[in-house]
Amino acid sequence: MTHPTISRRSLMGTALAVILAAGAPAMAADGPTIGVVAKIGGIPWFNAMEAGITEKSQELGVNGFMVGPTSADPALQVRAVEDLIAQGVDVIGIVPNDAGVLEPVLKRAMEQGIRVITHESPAQQNVDWDFELASAQGFGEAYGVRLAEMLGGTGKYAVFVGSLTVPLHNAWADAAIAYIGENHPGMELVGDRYGVAENVDESRKTALDLMRANPDLKGFLAFGSQGPIGAARAVEERRKGGEVIVLGPFSPGQGRKLVHDDILSGGFMWNPKVAGEVFVTLGKMLSEGVEITDGMEIEGLGVVHPDYENKDIIVDELVEINKDTIDDLAAMGL
Repeated sequence: MTHPTISRRSLMGTALAVILAAGAPAMAADGPTIGVVAKIGGIPWFNAMEAGITEKSQELGVNGFMVGPTSADPALQVRAVEDLIAQGVDVIGIVPNDAGVLEPVLKRAMEQGIRVITHESPAQQNVDWDFELASAQGFGEAYGVRLAEMLGGTGKYAVFVGSLTVPLHNAWADAAIAYIGENHPGMELVGDRYGVAENVDESRKTALDLMRANPDLKGFLAFGSQGPIGAARAVEERRKGGEVIVLGPFSPGQGRKLVHDDILSGGFMWNPKVAGEVFVTLGKMLSEGVEITDGMEIEGLGVVHPDYENKDIIVDELVEINKDTIDDLAAMGL
């Protein structure tokens, strides 16, 4: 059977048109319009973020909506931002797949008077503010500590990140690897890190390949919401549950069965629904000219101490994912 040839550019344009149509806002009251670009649409983590955006927008009377690209391709995020600029939104929020690639288009947005907010991208260039619900150092070290505890301080482990260009994932990996290297010389990192953790199939395949090449591999640290799921499925496939540890942030609803079956060991996360709410809360504040000051309280973030030089607002709101907490977290729609 012969299939027509479709160029990647045409396919991207078609996909973007579909996702933007799906994400178009239902025009609400007279409040500002806030468009948030996710890393990738249709996965539980960002579904929860979208719920937070929708609910908080209704509460505050703003026109808030999320655009969910069909893959974690940075080019799709650039085109989504370009479309939001063309729409003339008041605020653009984004969870970057590649901070550097986005710098020029975010600069254009700001030059046109659009306020820009990022999440999971500390020290992002060309933004008003980036906000984090966990510090990079604390989040990464928490995983390094937990993996070392579970492995007894010895053994080989591998690290997954969403991609090699996602600053925050790599900062978490840096912190975890540094902690382990300094405190547990009996642990050995296999390779460097693998940029597969936003794709469950790629994570599964990479985990299977690594276990095949390293029969004595004892653990995976996967930073990216699909990485822990994919690695855990590979461990289950190889019947190594309890023998190979899998840790990372993931959607509790997606990973609940794997946790209860002792395949996925758990991890730490923040609430992506709260992140969606913060996008809207901050967006409304900025659109109304509210100045972010040291010691002020912002709903969802608590009392903040902004880093004015890097345009970061960082708090620590970690939630542990384990057998005792996962059912309640999943019931929240996470």
